[in-house]
Amino acid sequence: MRHRFGRRAYVAVVAVGVLLSSAVLTSGVAAQPVPTSVADRDAPGHSGDARLRGKIIKMLRHMTLEEKVGQLFVVEVFGQDAHTVTETAAAGNQRLYGVSTPAEVIDKYQPGGIIYFTAARGPDNLRNPRQIAGLSNGLQAVATGQRQPIPLLISTDQEGGALVFRLGAPATAMPGNMALGAGRSAADAHRSAEVIGTELAAVGINQNYAPVADVNVNPANPVIGIRSVGEDPALVSDLVAAQVDGYHDGGVAAVAKHFPGHGDTAVDSHFGLPEVTHTREQLEAIDLPPFQAAIDTGVDTIMTAHVVLRSVDPSGAPATMSEPILTGLLREELGYDGLIVTDALDMGGATGTFPPDVAPVEAFQAGADQLVLAPQTDVAHNAVLGAVRSGEISPRRLDESVYRILRLKLQRGLFDDPFADVELADKIVGAPDHLEDAQVITDHTTTLVKNDAGVLPLTDDPRNVLVTGWGVTTTRTLGDAISRRGQTVTVLETGSTPSQARIDAAVAGAADSALVVVSTMNAASVDVDTGLPTASAALSRPWSRRCSRRASRSSSRGCATRTTFRSSPTRRPTLRPTASRPPRWSR
Repeated sequence: MRHRFGRRAYVAVVAVGVLLSSAVLTSGVAAQPVPTSVADRDAPGHSGDARLRGKIIKMLRHMTLEEKVGQLFVVEVFGQDAHTVTETAAAGNQRLYGVSTPAEVIDKYQPGGIIYFTAARGPDNLRNPRQIAGLSNGLQAVATGQRQPIPLLISTDQEGGALVFRLGAPATAMPGNMALGAGRSAADAHRSAEVIGTELAAVGINQNYAPVADVNVNPANPVIGIRSVGEDPALVSDLVAAQVDGYHDGGVAAVAKHFPGHGDTAVDSHFGLPEVTHTREQLEAIDLPPFQAAIDTGVDTIMTAHVVLRSVDPSGAPATMSEPILTGLLREELGYDGLIVTDALDMGGATGTFPPDVAPVEAFQAGADQLVLAPQTDVAHNAVLGAVRSGEISPRRLDESVYRILRLKLQRGLFDDPFADVELADKIVGAPDHLEDAQVITDHTTTLVKNDAGVLPLTDDPRNVLVTGWGVTTTRTLGDAISRRGQTVTVLETGSTPSQARIDAAVAGAADSALVVVSTMNAASVDVDTGLPTASAALSRPWSRRCSRRASRSSSRGCATRTTFRSSPTRRPTLRPTASRPPRWSR
């Protein structure tokens, strides 16, 4: 049985279109209806929206300026319930917004969207299916109880794989993009996204910031890496399109990211501003095809990248703040009319150049519709309000973005029913058929890259085996699996930064073993000759520490790992790290 929880019929509504004059839009006072012909000529939208356009324009007519600007913002909230939170969560909300509960955040800003995070970032929204569904329902009840009852886009980053995910067990852990790329199966990519989407919809999350559409042609990329399908634009395009369809079939909106492409960067945009040096010809051959494939498949949303692309915008502005890239390239050349959301505006690639009162206005003027995680929300919110009141942002431009936001919410059926079934959530998240399909897809994607001395497949010969390296759960799971083959296994977990005594113990154990299995984490961040962190590792150390803390509390899923098998019955093996990518916990 395939679960289809969260799929909702699109709403078809016919209404008389009306439009506010510029003066009335600026003041936020409801206007008198104008003739239909004028509304059809001047209002946002187009003939392809005929089923919904009249209803959207009618809603725009009755919204105040503050309500419209609120729809532009996607914010985080601290806590696991809309109304009752811990002292720690209340302090987080007070620090960011000056109020204590998620419900009060919605009342204050009337945001268009909420994004969920784990405790690793701070909000601690995600504990178990029933709790998440309850939080979602509480937030939606507040949003739809306002003067203008507009449901929320509730989002998270659930890409699949071991790097960027928010829902842990019992949610089904699907393979990541690089694994799907190794399998080269569009059907598997579709089903993986469908399972993820179905489980998100079951807990009231209606938008997933996935799939990653970046073509990773730079092996040293510090932020995309295994989050990408690979370096082949055609393969990335095929699997991205399949994932967009899969998320839709699972009942959530899909978000292709990070436009115009973050695959050939050597700087992590969480900490700095990368530059993509591709020519226009390279851009069209490498970076744009997956986004065009997503557009052709009907992707709901595209997320921007904080990257410089001088072949399109010689000014050096980040794509998020670049009108030539967002409006000229994405809207006009690629013909995209869906929602554009920024990558997080609190990332270094945005905050390093644009202060909190400038970044949201610049991104909006460039063509973005929703502003994600704008730092200093009061400052950002007032900056956009002030820009509209002063005429720097035209009422028409504001209406265009709010129109797209409302249209997506209507298309996803949120005005009909934004709520999750709390009882059903427990049955759908981690459902047996989801777990079975995850195992099948994982089997399809398991790839042998290198096999020195023909060590694999492992034999069943009686022998001593040492399983060592990073990860309490990782090493124990591997040890148990090998023990079931009838071999004598010693498990010695070293941690990510082992002491000299621990290293000496592992080396001694290896000398007495016929087979050594080594699990590593963040090995690419260590110089194998000196044992010291590389320069790039030093930049990302705060994220690595966070990953290590999380891994020590839970399982190996939270960090990038690779297991190396070495067999040497006669000589002492050299223990060398082999993992290829530092972990990342943000978009």
